[in-house]
Amino acid sequence: MKKQNKKKSDGKFISYEHLDKIGETAVYYGFRPMKSPTIEKSDTEAAKGIMEGDFVDDEMGKKGRMPLHAEEKIALIRTYNETGWHNEPQPVMLYFKDPYRHAVKLTDGSAKKSGYHRYADLEILGASGPIAEATLIQAARAMLAEEGYAETAVEINSLGDRDSIARFARELTAYYRKNINEMTPEARQLFKRDIFDLLSSHDESVKELNAKAPRSMDFLTESSRRHLEEVLEYCETLNIPYTVNNSLIGNRKYCSETIFAIVDASAGKKDQRILALGVRYNGLARRLGMKRDIQGLGMSILIKGNTASLRKSVSKMKRPVASFMQLGMESKLLSLSVIEHLRQVKIPLYLSLAKDRLGAQVSSCEKYHTPFTIVMGKKEAVEKTAIVRRTDTHAQDVVPLDQLAKYMKKAETEWWGK
Repeated sequence: MKKQNKKKSDGKFISYEHLDKIGETAVYYGFRPMKSPTIEKSDTEAAKGIMEGDFVDDEMGKKGRMPLHAEEKIALIRTYNETGWHNEPQPVMLYFKDPYRHAVKLTDGSAKKSGYHRYADLEILGASGPIAEATLIQAARAMLAEEGYAETAVEINSLGDRDSIARFARELTAYYRKNINEMTPEARQLFKRDIFDLLSSHDESVKELNAKAPRSMDFLTESSRRHLEEVLEYCETLNIPYTVNNSLIGNRKYCSETIFAIVDASAGKKDQRILALGVRYNGLARRLGMKRDIQGLGMSILIKGNTASLRKSVSKMKRPVASFMQLGMESKLLSLSVIEHLRQVKIPLYLSLAKDRLGAQVSSCEKYHTPFTIVMGKKEAVEKTAIVRRTDTHAQDVVPLDQLAKYMKKAETEWWGK
């Protein structure tokens, strides 16, 4: 299998290609730096049937439109199959420092440049659990903080699975049909084209209708509702401010479950701008005629970089001194805040957060041969501690979480000083 990103060992360091300074944060959270897959003609052809409405309006109608780009996801899924990523330990987590750049295709067939600069993309393939959303949000917020966006919040909505979307679409269609006499001719055209376009429209004539329209979350299946609740639980545990935005709607032909945006919370509500946009696309592989579903989740960071030094190429990073394993929901909820604290004091880790099974986490950790393993189970989560185990001697200490950074800093220094 041809590797798209060379990663070489160099004692204390690991060498990378396609990495910049801001991408170090993504790598810390387990993302692999890659060059964006090439969009082939077949990808563009496959996307034609789902391009309509393939964007989300800015809340204020400013700055143009924010593309979700179906053809990019199609190229990524094709690459996932062709390169054998599906045979690797799942999930596959990717960081693109140079995302695809092209014009936004408008509904009349013309094109214009997006008002949003694609700063970086994060993608997770092969993960169905809500910790994947939490990892994306946490990593993106950390990257945004490096660029000076210290106060960010999350807006989130859920379309649910295929059954949820079908139920919601039926109710929404009936609602608008009942009120069609209140619509302008332009709004009626939107209704004919796609009711989701109408729901997310900022046209003055439908604002009141949209405010009273059915909400997608009211039609979620039990599994989709549970998925969303767990994503929100992560946000609460991580003290991430969030609001449910019922008008945050993606392209229902490939978006599924959650769609979420990170906004600048330091500005007033009127002046808030969207800094990043994320969406699940679990059903896209099936729509493309593939035999099995591929769980997909991606986020585009849409800012214009403020700090030039963060875009400088990075050729190597310090080798992680420890692997991190978590067991049970309680420890998962705590894990991301613990990991972020360790990142801030520059303790590199190998992570397998999106792996649910203990065996998969153990296999992943053993592969890296780190001198230490940090383990958090249900008991440790309740007691706010972690077990730190030496790989060579199997000796272990129970360390309070508020002392973990100091403990690991000392352990790292002593290990490399051997």
